[in-house]
Amino acid sequence: MTMTLVATEAAAGASPRTGEMLVRRLGRLEYEPSWRAMQEFTAQRGNDAADELWLTEHPPVYTLGIAGRAEHLPRTNNGIPVIKVDRGGQITYHGPGQVVLYVLLDLRRRGLGVRALVRMMERAVINLLAQRGITAEGRVEAPGVYVNGAKIAALGLRVKNGCSYHGLAFNIDMDLSPFHAIDPCGYSGLAVTQARDLGITGTMESLGEELAGQMQRILR
Repeated sequence: MTMTLVATEAAAGASPRTGEMLVRRLGRLEYEPSWRAMQEFTAQRGNDAADELWLTEHPPVYTLGIAGRAEHLPRTNNGIPVIKVDRGGQITYHGPGQVVLYVLLDLRRRGLGVRALVRMMERAVINLLAQRGITAEGRVEAPGVYVNGAKIAALGLRVKNGCSYHGLAFNIDMDLSPFHAIDPCGYSGLAVTQARDLGITGTMESLGEELAGQMQRILR
C-alpha cells in the first residue's frame, strides 16, 4: 500500500483542521504499509505541512524496535509475524481491539523534545482514564501508561529531520494472550491490562476519538 492509497482511504474520515492538526481515521490496516506510509509522509512533508494524528488498528503483529534483543522475541510459535521497525524501544504486540494513535508532528515548529512528547502521549491516556475514575501513571524509566502496575498503553517514537512518527497503542478489548509469549517492552513478566478489564465499556471508535481529542488538547 502506498502513501497515496492511505491518504485516499483517510480522506473521507478526516476531520477539519484544528489549528495545525489533522486527524485521519484509517480503520484496520496491515502494519507494514502503515509504517511505510508514515516514513513517506515524514520524508515528503514541507515546513508548512499540518501535523497529523492517525487512528488505526492492526491485525496481529509483533513489532521489534531498534533496541530490540533476541531474548525478548516470542517464546512460542503462535503464527504471529515479527517485524523489525525503526521506532525506539523493544518488542510489543498489536492486534484487533487495540487503538493505535500515530503522532506525526513537526517537533521543531512546536518547540518540543522527545521526552516532552512522550509525557504528553502518556498524559492523553491518563486523562482519558481519570475521567472514568481510574488512576494511571507513566514511568520515566519505562515509558507507557500503567494501572496498578499493569501496562495499558505502550509508546514508541522515531524522529527524523525534526519530525516524529509512530506513537502509542492503547489496549481496549483484545486477546491479551500474545503478550504472554514475549517480554512486553523488554520487561520479563510485565503484566498487561486493557480498558474492558477495568470496566470501561466504550467502543473502539468512541475511545479512539476521545484519545485523539485528548492529544489535540494537550498539544494546543
